[in-house]
Amino acid sequence: MTQFKESLAIEKLPSVQGRYSFGHLMSQTTWFKVGGAADLLFRPADTVDLCHFLKNKPSNLAITCIGAGSNLLVRDGGIEGCVVKLGSGFSDISIENDLVIAGAGCLDRTVAMKCQEAGLSGLEFLVGIPGTIGGALAMNAGAYENETKDFLEWFEFVDQQGVLHRLHTNEIHMTYRHGNLPAGAIAVRAAFRCIKKDPNEIRIKVSDYLHKREESQPIRGRTGGSTFKNPSQGSKAWELIDLAGCRGLRIGDAQVSEKHCNFLLNLDAARANDIEALGTMVQKKVKEITGQELEWEIIRIGSRL
Repeated sequence: MTQFKESLAIEKLPSVQGRYSFGHLMSQTTWFKVGGAADLLFRPADTVDLCHFLKNKPSNLAITCIGAGSNLLVRDGGIEGCVVKLGSGFSDISIENDLVIAGAGCLDRTVAMKCQEAGLSGLEFLVGIPGTIGGALAMNAGAYENETKDFLEWFEFVDQQGVLHRLHTNEIHMTYRHGNLPAGAIAVRAAFRCIKKDPNEIRIKVSDYLHKREESQPIRGRTGGSTFKNPSQGSKAWELIDLAGCRGLRIGDAQVSEKHCNFLLNLDAARANDIEALGTMVQKKVKEITGQELEWEIIRIGSRL
C-alpha cells in the first residue's frame, strides 16, 4: 500500500471534527469478519465535515466509501487510500407528512421500524435488509418485490470535490441491484414517499417479513447476505446453485450455506480469498450445469495478497 504514504509525503490530511484511524483492520468492520487493513479509515462527524475533508484531502488520496459492511467482501491485501464510513452523524430520521427523510448512515431496519411507528407504509421490505440507507441507494436494494427506487423521492450526495448535490428520482436511472449513482458520489441523505396506513397493518407485514427472514436465511452466521443477483431470465440464484449441487460446498472454512445456498459463510477462520474462490467455484459449476451465468451481488474491493 503505497499511494496513501506517498500522498502524506506531498500534503497533510486536513483537520476534521470526525476521527481518523490508521491501518484499520477491515475484518473488524465487515460482517464476514475478513479482510486486510485500510491505510486510513475516516469517520466524518457530519456532512459539513465530510465536505471539508474531500475539499482539502491530498489530491492523490483514493477514496472508498462503505456502509454497514454487510454486503461487502474486503480482500486480504486490504484497501489503499482512505475508507470513508458514515456513522452517527448521518443517522437522523425525520418525517414530514408522508415523506421520510433518512441519513445515509441509518440502518435499513431502523428506518422500517420508524415508518411502522408513524403509520407509513412502503418501506417495510427494508426491515430484512442488513445494511444502511446509503448502501440501499448504491445498489438499489430490494426484497419481497419492492426496490429502493420505488419509493425514493430524492437523495443528496457529496462529490469527490466536496460539493453537496441533490438529485430527484427522475434524474437517475436505477435498475435491478444498481443504484447508478454518479461516479465517486457519497450519499448522505435520502427522502422516501410513503403511504399512510393503519400502523397495526404495517406491524403485521413487518413481523411477517422478519419471520420469513429468520426461517429462510442464516442470519446468525458470518455472511454477506445474498451472494449473487437473480439472473434476468427469471430464475432464482439459489435454485441454480442448488441445481448445480453446490449446497454445503466448502473451501476451508468458507461454505455455501445449507440453509440458503445463495449465502456464503465464514464458519470460523476463512480468509477473504477462500470466500471469493468459493463464489467463483459456484459460478463455474452453475454455468456448467445450467448454462446460466451468476453475477456477484456482494461488493468485492481491495487487493489480494
